[in-house]
Amino acid sequence: MKIGIVCPYSWDVPGGVQFHIRDLAEHLIRLGHEVSVLAPADDETPLPPYVVSAGRAVPVPYNGSVARLNFGFLSAARVRRWLHDGTFDVIHIHEPTSPSLGLLACWAAQGPIVATFHTSNPRSRAMIAAYPILQPALEKISARIAVSEYARRTLVEHLGGDAVVIPNGVDVGFFADAEPKAEWQGQTLGFIGRIDEPRKGLPVLMKALPAILAARPEARLLVAGRGDEEEAVVSLPKELRERVEFLGMVSDEDKARLLRSVDVYVAPNTGGESFGIILVEALSAGAPVLASDLDAFAQVLDQGAAGDLFANEDADALAEAAIRLLGDPERREGLRERGGAHVRRFDWTTVGADILAVYETVTDGAASVAADERPGLRSRFGLARD
Repeated sequence: MKIGIVCPYSWDVPGGVQFHIRDLAEHLIRLGHEVSVLAPADDETPLPPYVVSAGRAVPVPYNGSVARLNFGFLSAARVRRWLHDGTFDVIHIHEPTSPSLGLLACWAAQGPIVATFHTSNPRSRAMIAAYPILQPALEKISARIAVSEYARRTLVEHLGGDAVVIPNGVDVGFFADAEPKAEWQGQTLGFIGRIDEPRKGLPVLMKALPAILAARPEARLLVAGRGDEEEAVVSLPKELRERVEFLGMVSDEDKARLLRSVDVYVAPNTGGESFGIILVEALSAGAPVLASDLDAFAQVLDQGAAGDLFANEDADALAEAAIRLLGDPERREGLRERGGAHVRRFDWTTVGADILAVYETVTDGAASVAADERPGLRSRFGLARD
């Protein structure tokens, strides 16, 4: 099958959507499919052979964050050229409602279109206001996927229609087989994310850290991600700042080794999350997870069975939970076991098969007849009706 995938966000600024698209493309290629990904990228960015650059992106406030998007006449021309040259059997557009390549591709594409919705934003006034503009493009979509029930809910409430829920995928074996790093072991908390993006929650963790270190003086925090390191620790007493080690941007291999090494992985995100791919990666690596009780995080962690939850934005609750976990090796081992069993549903062998089933449904002419004969199939995949 010839598959075209559209990435809305800049390839050179890593994020959950980009990682999902990268891993999906590589999984499909391993299965023998021909895949091309169209993504914004700076000219100097090294790209995998399956990625086609749509040009440089610009930072735009989006969903409580700053996304690097690509939109305009030049981008539209590159989208049309990519579609013309690709002659794809199916186009898979991610975030078709964002002002980026996805919406441009939705307007320009002909034939079967699958769309994945990642955003969870129950009060998006912008999405409601933009609906008249989005509607002609959205009507061209053959099937809709949401990465979580909360992303599906956002879609239903703001745009109508429905979607099948297929979570983000992870190569569970890659994280499970990583070698721990000795210098990262021993009463360590881990955090991975953009340092200077408030919704990732590092300020909440920093506020909790003095209480954690008072109870566990041997503990330390490892932080991986880009941002202003000095600004991140400004709220900490000077004598505690040495207990925080900044690793900067890390490779995929070192991310896996970090998750395999820490005693507790902390996800203090404060909102705007529709899934939580880092939680799945941490579970895959066998890291006990402590996360804020966002709805999406609670769902990924099986409502607290596969990881501990604390009250969102409550630094005291975070500190109490972290102290408890660091002092309870049996609890940590129990979380590892339950997390390891739970995470198998997110492996690409499962997620990739579900996505391929959607592709096959929209590309196979016989599927339309089968859908009419089997009530409920159309609604399960959020299929458009003629």
